[in-house]
Amino acid sequence: MITSVGTFLLLVLAGVGAGLTGATAGLASLVSYPALLAAGLPPVTANVTNTVAMLGTTAGAAAGARPELAGQRRKIIPLCVITTVGGACGGLVLLLTPSDAFTTIVPWLIGGASIVLIAGPRLRRLAEGAEHHGLSPATGVAAFLIGVYGGYFGAAAGVLMLALLVSVWSQPLARTNAAKNLVTGSANLLAAVVFAFTGKVVWTAALAVCLGSLAGSWLGSNLVRRLPATPLRIGIGIAGLGLAVVLAFS
Repeated sequence: MITSVGTFLLLVLAGVGAGLTGATAGLASLVSYPALLAAGLPPVTANVTNTVAMLGTTAGAAAGARPELAGQRRKIIPLCVITTVGGACGGLVLLLTPSDAFTTIVPWLIGGASIVLIAGPRLRRLAEGAEHHGLSPATGVAAFLIGVYGGYFGAAAGVLMLALLVSVWSQPLARTNAAKNLVTGSANLLAAVVFAFTGKVVWTAALAVCLGSLAGSWLGSNLVRRLPATPLRIGIGIAGLGLAVVLAFS
C-alpha cells in the first residue's frame, strides 16, 4: 500500500517516463520496475504490479498512433491473440515456479534481440516477401515465446517484438513500432488479469504508474512519428545491448 502522496506522485512521474520509453523503444519496465522497487515493493510484488500498470502504456500508445495503425488490422489481430495466450502462460509460470532458471537466459535473449533489431533491414531482405503470405509458423512461435516472456518478466519485451517484426515486415518503422506496442501490450492483458486475482498487486502503486504511462506513451507515439527511422532503430538496439549487459552482471 502506498500511503505517501509524495511517493504516489513520484510513481506517476516514473509512469510518464515508462510510457515514453515504452512507446518509443520498448523499454518501459526499465523505468517503472526500479521505481516500484524504490517505493518499497518486494520484487515479485513489483513485477505483478508493474504488469497491471503497463496496460496504461498500451492504451496511450494506441491512442497516439492511430494514423500508423490504420490498415494493419489483418496483421496485428492474429499476433495479439498469440501473445495474449503467451502472456497468460508467462504469468502462470511466474506464480508457480522459481525464477532463477528463466532469468538466467534473459540477458542473452535481450542482447540477441538488440542485434537482430540493428540488423533488421538486412534480415528483412533475406525474408523478402514473407509478409505477403500471412503469419508464418516461425513468426507465430516467436511471438508466442515473446508473449510468455512478457507475461513473466516483461523488461525489453518490446525490443524483442520490434526485432521480430522489423525482420519480417517491410514498412516504415513508425508503423511497425505502433503494431509492436499493441502486440506486446496484449501479452500483458491476461497476465494482468491473472495477477489481479492473486492478491499481490499494490493497486495504489499500479494506479499511479498507469496514469503516468498513459500520458507518456501517448507522447512517445507522437514523438516516434517525427524521429528518423534508422537512428531510432539503432539507438533502441544499443539501449537493449546496454540493458543486457547490466542484467548479466546483476
